Amino acid sequence: MRNETQKKILLAIFVATVTAAFVLLGPSKSSTASPAANGNIERGKYLVEEVAKCPECHTPRDEKGNLQPEAWLQGAPIWISPVKPVANWADRAPAIAGLPGFTEVEALRVLQKGTGPEGEVLRPPMHIYHLNQEDAKAIIAYLKSLHPPVH
Repeated sequence: MRNETQKKILLAIFVATVTAAFVLLGPSKSSTASPAANGNIERGKYLVEEVAKCPECHTPRDEKGNLQPEAWLQGAPIWISPVKPVANWADRAPAIAGLPGFTEVEALRVLQKGTGPEGEVLRPPMHIYHLNQEDAKAIIAYLKSLHPPVH
């Protein structure tokens, strides 16, 4: 029981940290020159891995709880649970490496409007983002650069 309480506290801290990072950092400042594709991918990688912490839910874990790099952003069971029941709580995070099943327009909708590809409400625990176009496109460039293994 104590371990479950610790997980819930860690989840609350994680959510607060991610939210604070987006509030404090705000949208990135545009430069006069368009960033090179490689720079855009690197920025997207930074936003995905260090700010939004997408791998925490979208990457499976091994038996010790460590993220599995060989299955990076390939989708995974949700390992956290809400303190109180939450309607429509997702039990699995989808694969996002390579953006399978998403057009760029749909991915932009998720990242800029905070709604699903067709305007639907995103299922918790997915965070609702309202990113500027530059940051959203950087994330999309990074995710598209990841080519999931063919099964």
